[in-house]
Amino acid sequence: MSHVIVVGAGQAGASLVARLRAKGFDGRITLIGEEPFPPYQRPPLSKAYLLGEMERERLYLRPESYYAENDIDLRLGAPVTEIDADAQTVTVAGETLGYDDLVFATGSEPRRLPAAIGGDLDGVLLVRGLRDVDAMGPRFARGARVLIVGGGYIGLEAAAVAAKRGLSVTLVEMAERILQRVAAPETSAYFRALHTAHGVDIREGVGLDHLTGTDGAVTGAVLTDGSSLELDFVLVGVGILPHTALAQAAGVTIENGIKTDAHGRTSVANIWAAGDCASFPWRGQQLRLESVGNAIDQAECVADNILGAECAYDAKPWFWSDQYDVKLQIAGLSTGYDRIVVREGDGDTVSHWYFSGETLLAIDAMNDPRSYMVGKRLIEAGKSPSPEAVRDTSTDLKALLKA
Repeated sequence: MSHVIVVGAGQAGASLVARLRAKGFDGRITLIGEEPFPPYQRPPLSKAYLLGEMERERLYLRPESYYAENDIDLRLGAPVTEIDADAQTVTVAGETLGYDDLVFATGSEPRRLPAAIGGDLDGVLLVRGLRDVDAMGPRFARGARVLIVGGGYIGLEAAAVAAKRGLSVTLVEMAERILQRVAAPETSAYFRALHTAHGVDIREGVGLDHLTGTDGAVTGAVLTDGSSLELDFVLVGVGILPHTALAQAAGVTIENGIKTDAHGRTSVANIWAAGDCASFPWRGQQLRLESVGNAIDQAECVADNILGAECAYDAKPWFWSDQYDVKLQIAGLSTGYDRIVVREGDGDTVSHWYFSGETLLAIDAMNDPRSYMVGKRLIEAGKSPSPEAVRDTSTDLKALLKA
């Protein structure tokens, strides 16, 4: 009987095993996760769950009973210790399992602050897993002083939760502006104004020099501009790295993550990869996407290919972020843009359209689901409306799809 082992019980791993069963695969499936929880959603961790608006069980992608009912051997709290690609075996919790196909869905891990600047002090926290958020929850008490290091989406989402809970929030971003790596200056300005209006002290072009502590616990920070802060805790959101150590040890080629071909195959026979950890060919580059949509779509494509479909993965990038009462929806990838077109809507509705010349690359839509859906469909269809038509609020958005 054929045996598929999936290492990593996150969104990609869970989507892959469900797809195998839905497509009629009747062999053995083993899903291995390091955490003691069944596969769960990560995006709500730094939003609704941290705010106390979502129960833990609602985070789970499927009821735990689903796996037994579908004859999926779910092994939790069980880190893999060795992979022998020649023998096609995986060692987990002291047991060696043989596989016919192995999938890395190991996700990513957050960058940590160096111990040399106080990164190992108690009260220096990461926003990544369920245990991380459970540990930080009690610290979110009204009036507590928190420093957030990093002005990307994770840092800004945590800042929004902290501000809503009544904490004193300072956010530092070493780059010239928040969201510099992923968004246009117009989108950065929008969210800077939003957070400032909610009392967040945003300091751009300023980094963390070092943390200070007493009895092993963080009590303050010294910033690169020489200023200092008294603190109760620190949240670190300075990006993530693909989890590639197991794949590398198994002899798999690493390039911006676990390198795969268009079908999800790695450089080693019978080994595949999907999700945050995997890079794949896309428009002349080896692209890696960190998003729920990619984790699901790529994992399902790999599952189909394990079953012999030979379908190439066609990425359709989309992302979202919730901050206060603003829902940001993003479609496409903005890399290489040279022009931003702003489309104003009613109230706080606005969208930013990224163009390279006359070609539409991406859209950021703030509380503007109509613009997002139209922009997403245009990008996926390879259509580019005229920038002037986008800016003109009298233009019927749906008409752009028919042009």
